[in-house]
Amino acid sequence: MKIQSDTFWRIVVCGFIATFVMTMISFLQSGIGLPAIDVGHIMKSSFNQVHAGEPYSILWGNVANFIVGILLALIYVVFVQSRMPGNWAVQGLLYGLIISFIAGLIVAPLASSAAGESFGFFYLDTWFPGLVMLAGILMHVGYGLTLSLSLRAAGVDGVHS
Repeated sequence: MKIQSDTFWRIVVCGFIATFVMTMISFLQSGIGLPAIDVGHIMKSSFNQVHAGEPYSILWGNVANFIVGILLALIYVVFVQSRMPGNWAVQGLLYGLIISFIAGLIVAPLASSAAGESFGFFYLDTWFPGLVMLAGILMHVGYGLTLSLSLRAAGVDGVHS
């Protein structure tokens, strides 16, 4: 399986755009009563947890957030997109739900633990687990839909061997 250079860069740009949209959703959803989830801050805190001071700024947490978003876009195109049923909207919705499930089950508990706190599985150790779970689903579905639409507009339709 080989990705052409121009396709790779289109995926990177689409992943960046989708991550930006997800990040904006995570902040703006506080306007409808959901918690704002600052992924960059959570990552910065987990990086700094293992050091005496705070050598990592919020900039490095946000860089890591965007790199993860780009990696998720690459994973989607290489392994998932050609196997996903439906049109771009259904595919984006499903991918966002898959990411949200994995985030609640694995990523959030590990990242919060590394940052010195505990969100628990599916955010059950937070003050409002239902609201945090809904906020996570909305931001990840926003990522999935934006990624799928961006890839469609960029002409990326999976990687075929």
